[in-house]
Amino acid sequence: MQTNDFIELENTYGANNYHPLDVVLTRGEGVWVWDVEGNKYLDCLSAYSAVNQGHCHPSILTALKEQAARLTLTSRAFRNDKLGLFYKKVSELTGLPKVLPMNSGAEAVETALKAIRKWAYTVKGVPENQAEIIVCENNFAGRTITIISFSTEAQYRYGFGPFTPGFKIIPYGDAEALRKAITANTAAFFVEPIQGEGGIIVPPEGFLRQAREICSENNVLFVLDEIQTGLGRTGKMFAFQHEGIQPDGITIGKALSGGFYPVSAFVATEEVMGVFQPGDHGSTFGGNPLAAAVALAALDVLVKENLPARAAELGEYFMARLKEINSPHIKQVRGRGLLIGVELKPEAGGARRFCEALKDRGILAKETHEHVIRFAPPLVITRDEIDWALKHIRTVLTTL
Repeated sequence: MQTNDFIELENTYGANNYHPLDVVLTRGEGVWVWDVEGNKYLDCLSAYSAVNQGHCHPSILTALKEQAARLTLTSRAFRNDKLGLFYKKVSELTGLPKVLPMNSGAEAVETALKAIRKWAYTVKGVPENQAEIIVCENNFAGRTITIISFSTEAQYRYGFGPFTPGFKIIPYGDAEALRKAITANTAAFFVEPIQGEGGIIVPPEGFLRQAREICSENNVLFVLDEIQTGLGRTGKMFAFQHEGIQPDGITIGKALSGGFYPVSAFVATEEVMGVFQPGDHGSTFGGNPLAAAVALAALDVLVKENLPARAAELGEYFMARLKEINSPHIKQVRGRGLLIGVELKPEAGGARRFCEALKDRGILAKETHEHVIRFAPPLVITRDEIDWALKHIRTVLTTL
């Protein structure tokens, strides 16, 4: 079977809820992937930062194989010998004492929202069903009904109402807007340290620190969505560490398994996580021994290979070289670590055609918010590989 055969199968039998580039991948190793016809590509998306450790990292693969041969699933009706070790590792890396494991990133966010609301009623004393959660314009945290209820993206909401109430939306990066939005019923401020899907939007320096202070002053929880920014992507293990703060909770996922298996978690303080009692929340697969073993190995790779520091060094280099490209199409280059966005001017005709041209030159990147090309390669990329990519990126941005 060739590329078009596989595409036809997807189009015939699959739901039309994605718009992928027409490349059919069959193998990956490190920063490289190959299609069914043997063509080689540099992956500059990392499965939306899920493969920070690189494709098919051998240490994680070994852990997966060994655990899959021993025990894969117990459900949470019983204990297993991997879950406690996973909890300890996550707690040590985040600085937060309590962990609730789930599977997808959206599930972790839903878990956080439930914890926030119950904390508001049982700890803060907000009247029943009156809790408010403040979020930001242009956010992205998943596509469940409740999550799209606080989205400002029209497409994510169209046709899916009625929506979950209880959310207040403010401009991203505006600390004074946060201060003014808080009321006696405000439970939390839930925010991305950098808006990834929104176009790699980096808030003003000091915004997260100010937000932390405002939340503390008003007895409001400060909860961060680190699903895309966490686990080394921005040059620190977690993006909140750039400003030397500690949130009350974070959501993590994606690279938590190195791309091998769906693993996510909500991680929080004792006070926040203490609202859950047996039966309040759960997941058949969340915290299973296979997931925990894979996540342990994935976290070990990030630490042992010092991938956050690698992302900081190579991200600075990559972004500096991108800024040197003299293209009439480029409006702005921005990002942190190896999470980089190249925003194109509206008259450039959209980022999609540039991503298609890059694919033809052996680089896989993806547009976001129509005019932004996202460059987020696995953190194991080398400077030589970045230089190779830059030659093709420069050609596409200056000649297309």
